[in-house]
Amino acid sequence: MTRRRPGSLFPLELEILENGLALQASAGHFYGFALAKELSSRDGAALTAHGTLYKALSRMTEAGILEAVWEDPALAASDGRPRRRLYTVTAEGALALARAQAIPDPRPAGIRRGALGGALA
Repeated sequence: MTRRRPGSLFPLELEILENGLALQASAGHFYGFALAKELSSRDGAALTAHGTLYKALSRMTEAGILEAVWEDPALAASDGRPRRRLYTVTAEGALALARAQAIPDPRPAGIRRGALGGALA
């Protein structure tokens, strides 16, 4: 397991917050697959492995930087698909993103995107 300093975010978590806020601005919330497509379209990389993405979403929800609720079952049924777990970035999440963006990233630009594992501390 990768260790990190308390309060720090992994690159994937920063991307989730950035892209999640953009999706949230248009729809009021976001869901995992839409987020994965957005992450892919922004930098042309392949979709983040769903296990990695959903583990990060779960960690971030447990840490209080995302809030998650299940979609109304009737809405999913009327669209003929499974229910979605809908996420919103909390005020704490927006603050964590602002703090992280205020710190210069020492890594070269070509290696900034990454899906590292580990628990929020």
